[in-house]
Amino acid sequence: MVSDPDPVDLLLVCSSGGHLLQLVAVRDAWCDRTRAWVTNDRADARSLLVTERVFYAYGPTTRNVKNLLRNTHFAWSVLRRTKPRAILTTGAALAVPFAWFARFKGIEVVYVETLSRIEKPSLSCRLVRPVASRVYVQWPELVNRVPGARYVGSVVGP
Repeated sequence: MVSDPDPVDLLLVCSSGGHLLQLVAVRDAWCDRTRAWVTNDRADARSLLVTERVFYAYGPTTRNVKNLLRNTHFAWSVLRRTKPRAILTTGAALAVPFAWFARFKGIEVVYVETLSRIEKPSLSCRLVRPVASRVYVQWPELVNRVPGARYVGSVVGP
């Protein structure tokens, strides 16, 4: 998997589906940076990221210990290859090994909690928050439930 390094400014890490849509929605935050993506090999990801550099992770990731282990090794390999300055992620499970290894390597991690979480944080948020440089939530109700979180609005809506 790992050959010669091909550095990027930003590694965008997310599960396919809604997590991917939300990360695409914040395009202004990443469109002018060199980047690579990590997501699941699903039809929506192949369609939305057709012009992007993408690394496809092992799935399914929910409650799948075998793929967690495979993605842990995969995360280390991708981080060594891309040498990102930062990781931007909306979760879910796929984000966890990337965030922890990134922190270990001194790479900034920015986590955006999913729009569907209004009153309590997701498991991936709880697992990534300790190593994240910044955590954003999309509902003001959630700010007090996630230590250090910031609310600046939602990725969708006005």
